[in-house]
Amino acid sequence: MLSNELIFLLIKFLEFSWAAMAASPSPSSAATTNIMLAIFEKKTNTVDLYRPLRNYVAFHYSEREAQNLEDDLQTLKQLRSDLERHSDPSLPSRRDLLQTYYKALCLVETRFPISSDSDHVNTLTFVWFDAFKPKQKASQQNIHLEKASVLFNLGAIYSQIALSYDRNTVDGRRQASHAFIAAAGSFAFLRDNASMKASIGNSTTVDLTVECAGMLEKLMLAQAQECVFENTIAKGSTPGVCAKISRQVGLYYEEALAALNVAPLSQHFDKSWIVHVQLKAALFYAEACYRYGLELHEKEEIAEEIARLRSAVNALTDAKKNSKGAAAQILDGINKLEAHVNRNLERAMKENDRVYLMRVPSPSSLPPLPAFSMVKPMAMNEVLDASKEKMFANLVPDSSAKALSRYTEMVDDVIRTQAEKLQQASELTRVRLKEMELPDSILALEGNFTLPTNLKEDVEAVQISGGPAGLEAELQQLKDLRRVNQELLVQTEELLQKEAREDSQFRSQFGTKWTRPQSSTLTKNLLDRLNRFAGNLKQAAESDGRIERSVREHSALMSILDARPIESALPSLARPIMSLDQNEDAIVGSLKQSLRQLETLGAQRAGLEDMLKEMKRKDDILPKLMTSTGSYDDLFKKEIAKYDHICEDIAQNIEEQEQLLLQIQAQNDEFSVIFNLEDYKASREKAYKQIEAAIAKFREIKDNINEGLKFYVTLQDAITNVKQQSNDFVMTRNIQCREMIEDVQRQVAGLSFQDNKNTGSFNNNYPSVGNQNQRSTSQADPRSQAPYYQPVEQPPVPPFAHHPPPPYGPAHHQPPPPYHIPPTSAAPYPPPQVHQQPPANHEYGQPAYPGWRGPYYNAQAQQSASGPHTRPPYTIPSPYPPPHQSGYYKQQ
Repeated sequence: MLSNELIFLLIKFLEFSWAAMAASPSPSSAATTNIMLAIFEKKTNTVDLYRPLRNYVAFHYSEREAQNLEDDLQTLKQLRSDLERHSDPSLPSRRDLLQTYYKALCLVETRFPISSDSDHVNTLTFVWFDAFKPKQKASQQNIHLEKASVLFNLGAIYSQIALSYDRNTVDGRRQASHAFIAAAGSFAFLRDNASMKASIGNSTTVDLTVECAGMLEKLMLAQAQECVFENTIAKGSTPGVCAKISRQVGLYYEEALAALNVAPLSQHFDKSWIVHVQLKAALFYAEACYRYGLELHEKEEIAEEIARLRSAVNALTDAKKNSKGAAAQILDGINKLEAHVNRNLERAMKENDRVYLMRVPSPSSLPPLPAFSMVKPMAMNEVLDASKEKMFANLVPDSSAKALSRYTEMVDDVIRTQAEKLQQASELTRVRLKEMELPDSILALEGNFTLPTNLKEDVEAVQISGGPAGLEAELQQLKDLRRVNQELLVQTEELLQKEAREDSQFRSQFGTKWTRPQSSTLTKNLLDRLNRFAGNLKQAAESDGRIERSVREHSALMSILDARPIESALPSLARPIMSLDQNEDAIVGSLKQSLRQLETLGAQRAGLEDMLKEMKRKDDILPKLMTSTGSYDDLFKKEIAKYDHICEDIAQNIEEQEQLLLQIQAQNDEFSVIFNLEDYKASREKAYKQIEAAIAKFREIKDNINEGLKFYVTLQDAITNVKQQSNDFVMTRNIQCREMIEDVQRQVAGLSFQDNKNTGSFNNNYPSVGNQNQRSTSQADPRSQAPYYQPVEQPPVPPFAHHPPPPYGPAHHQPPPPYHIPPTSAAPYPPPQVHQQPPANHEYGQPAYPGWRGPYYNAQAQQSASGPHTRPPYTIPSPYPPPHQSGYYKQQ
């Protein structure tokens, strides 16, 4: 028979091996999909830039100036021609062409005003087709559509470059991630700098809108992060790191999906796009739950692991319901991941049912999964910076560029000053209202007042854990566990007493021939332990009684925590019983009206700040600078005056707010007097303190109950261990008894066969072990009556007189018991750390928990390994408030 220590070590080894296999770096289910999206370029019609631009220069400047720009104009013409013809099919060459052409367009924009105006370049019309619905097209007589389309194609080429790399290698995935990051940067640059301008007018396409550019940016970031995740899996990073990176992949896909599901994109893209992004979002969310579950399993936080894995299964199941048209690789990856998740979920549930017995939280109560982004859009400002380009450098004087910079600084100064005024006004409002406790007092009068956030969260936590009403059920668990322990004690004592009676009977019958040791000398250590356990239970019952009394004594205090909502238990701000002039409603109405006006002023300030930023974004005076023949200062004064009316509106708003705050202060003073606000505040603070005291008492009682439950579970393990030893002892004594009977029979048979014949079989007067009415052993082999349990590892036991003493002898042969009763002291509960005997002779007794004001029992240094016995049928609730504590003690 294996010892309990060896069994425990074997169980822990198997658990560790299982967990190690589950956490071993296996190929990611998501990584096997290998399906990502690239964007096709927009198509365009042929445009001749050379002739219109040259004519403009010759007309507005001179023919000589046009001749000087001949090379630059030819270069621009060639760039546009190469863009149309795809002269070089190489993707990197195509990327370089788009970047060079975009820089050239930036230079053209600052020097050639292109529009339908008669004084501008009015013979150029750019035509571009939608990338996702090629039958739709846009045509505009401005350069904004051209620039936006080039930026779109640049992002598309970067996405195609990303897909050209071999993502089966570490370096290939790294290069693909960088290309996707550049694609995201291109679409972000398009959204922030060109989409709005290109969307002005009737002739526009959806692919150039702010919404589409933002969606494509998130899609490219998702695919870039996905490449990082695949490399993270390949290099064997920890499950926690993999979970964070995977979750961010899912978040990027979720953001792209949200954009695809609303106008104008919801009706513009093929359904397969939405299905692809939706499945990827679900896949990487489930992957994050799976990886995070591995980390939770290592930390033995089984309850949260089960909840996370269930959430992953639900996400995958829902995603597969709308998977029509999805790529087979993605569906295969989802199925593989679902199999991994279900396997780990089944394992975790079995462990929780057998060992941990934790309460599994609902998925909605879990905090969001941690996420960590390893990618961000590439900053394209430097890549697309045209400031150092020499094209058309002679057309615009450098003084014009410097003048534009000076004007931009003037605009920035105006916006910065006004924004500071707006922020100071908003902060002043917040501080003044807080001093007057508005609008809280109005809400209290209307019955809509809420507790402070921290206190409300504490109350909700108490109610979620069962509240005061749930303490009775937990007290009943204490009683039930105490009864189970008592029954185990009685059963074990009766087992040993029965064996002692049989041994005494045989000793009386056979006299000196019965030479084996008395039971009382062999079972003394076991009986001593049982007596100590009985003392533990007695002390525990007293502690239980103190807890029950505490629950009864403080039930009135804690009853406030059962109020749902808790605000119903708070004092209300009531109207005065006696009213002199019946003007309460008028006072409240005027105060509420003033608060609404104050809120309106705040909304106006936010709108004014947005107007300032929008005006700056649209403020482009370069064409005016290029055509101006007068003083730049006069032009600046005229242009900066555009901001005067907004500055005046801001000043008026702030002045109105100051007057309104003075009015609100007077109204609130009158309101406070009529409704006796000071008394209400005092009663409210008293209620807060009562709730805080009730929470503290509930937590104290809850902690003591949980300590009691843990104590009983630990004690039950120890009693069951002793009961198992007693069973083994009785079985061994039964075997020895039968062998000794045979030996005595042979001795008696050698003395007188005739006496045996006259008196009958020796065993006819000898009762068998455990039952005096069994058949005579002379009619059947005594070995046939052996107990049904025989350890396979033990050899046949020789007769008692010829083998060593049984394993239940003196205490120094016993395995170290995990409990000890310290000597009686004057204190009502002995300290749990007292140990009188040396560690080598550590016993199974332990003191009962020392009462409801402290932990039941400090069992960390005295816990024994669980034997192969049935676990108690109670789930130990987690102590309040820590959320992830198992009811069972853990081996330290």
